[in-house]
Amino acid sequence: MTNNQNENTIAISSDPDFYEDLSDYLNVLSNPTRLRILKLIEHHPKEVREIAKEIDTSYENTKKHLDKLLNTGVIKKEAGMGRQTSKGSLPVWKYSLIPGGMEGIIRNLSIFSNIDIRLGEDELNSKLKSVRSMLESENKGNIPVVIILGGDDDGKVWPLKEKEIRIGREDTSAPEILKTAKEDSVILSSGYEAVTRVTKPHGKFIQRGNNWFYEDCKSTGGSYINNKKVQPGGENQLKNGDMLDLARGAKGARMIFNFT
Repeated sequence: MTNNQNENTIAISSDPDFYEDLSDYLNVLSNPTRLRILKLIEHHPKEVREIAKEIDTSYENTKKHLDKLLNTGVIKKEAGMGRQTSKGSLPVWKYSLIPGGMEGIIRNLSIFSNIDIRLGEDELNSKLKSVRSMLESENKGNIPVVIILGGDDDGKVWPLKEKEIRIGREDTSAPEILKTAKEDSVILSSGYEAVTRVTKPHGKFIQRGNNWFYEDCKSTGGSYINNKKVQPGGENQLKNGDMLDLARGAKGARMIFNFT
């Protein structure tokens, strides 16, 4: 973590290839038409002509957008059957979002937003804010999520669907809890040994009106928001992009709170 910058930033190297790749990634996602395409194919694969009709543009233009999205790895294409003709169904390429694709984009943008972008990269910061703004607009009304960083559950996205949600690692000694704890618990893998078990949770996410809070439930390893330890039993308001650590070290769990 950086000491002379905001404590919730992530320090990275000044490798120019990283910034070039990040710029290319943001260029692809910063186009509103491509975001519309992602939403169209999020749940149902579609062929190029179907997509072109939905977004009201040409076949050629739609194909260019799809090729750019394919290059980022957020969508895939697979052979499928198209419209029925007098000679039978025609084989076509159908495009779909990869499993967890939208969550992956949200995760990437959350991480990038916490990066200590070097001085002189104003254009890159501007692109990042623009993409986040468009994505949040597309997903307005969605529930917040926590995105796990590192460890056995790296990349996992947990939606916060209840007004109070416990968080802790799985408790193999109490399988009945695991069977009943569904949407009211974020259950981490057993590899996060420094995190208190979910049966006497490490902490809780609490919704009050339009705001979300985190409370440490007197955990052994403690909880940290943006690198600052929180007091057990107190409610700490969360902001979009806040980084939360449950305990410290290799056996702890780190996550980003994302509220679109």
